[in-house]
Amino acid sequence: MTPLDSTPSPLPGTLDWRVEDGLLPYPQALAAMRARADAIRTGQAGEQVWLVEHPPLYTAGTSAKHGDLADPNRFPTFDAGRGGQWTYHGPGQRTAYVMLDLTRPHGSVRPRDVRAFVEGLEEWLIHALDRFNVRGERRDGRVGIWVADRAAGTEAKVAAIGVRVTRWVSWHGVALNVDPDLGHFAGIVPCGIAEHGVTSLHALGLPVTMADADLALRGAWGEVFGDGALS
Repeated sequence: MTPLDSTPSPLPGTLDWRVEDGLLPYPQALAAMRARADAIRTGQAGEQVWLVEHPPLYTAGTSAKHGDLADPNRFPTFDAGRGGQWTYHGPGQRTAYVMLDLTRPHGSVRPRDVRAFVEGLEEWLIHALDRFNVRGERRDGRVGIWVADRAAGTEAKVAAIGVRVTRWVSWHGVALNVDPDLGHFAGIVPCGIAEHGVTSLHALGLPVTMADADLALRGAWGEVFGDGALS
């Protein structure tokens, strides 16, 4: 039974905020997201933000390059069907799958505007990080949210973004590094960017729990996407 089937679907026009227990197998997540997106499109279910953790794995986006999978035998690999390149998922990383009807506005995000939706996801992560006094930043030409050590002249990615929009319903979403094993990222070139590394809230010296991260994400949601649909 998938998480989609395990609880009643909220009515259209509402947002279901769901936190999944344990480590969710990736194929199960894909199946549930597809089903939920179809149900949103046909008016049989409300929108959903689904917070999960996965066992260690690598996923390939539609722009992934074979050569960027440096260690193909390290963890299972999956074709995600989302935009972007290679991404790692694993314990200690909060993945948030965002399934919205983009034919209507959500707070500051205009309808039928994929770029505005992605910018909204970026802004959501920035607002969530601000709750931990972490300055998340965008970078031109690089998807994701970055933190800079200006004294050392370095920077690293703390959150990744990869989405798919099918008939104006979004799925996939964002991944925030709370306390994953950063060594696991060595099996890929994350998002095709070899010259910069990845970091986490714990690596930045913040003993944030997953529950803390969830509260920050939920609290920041309305600041970008509005509170009108949040149940």
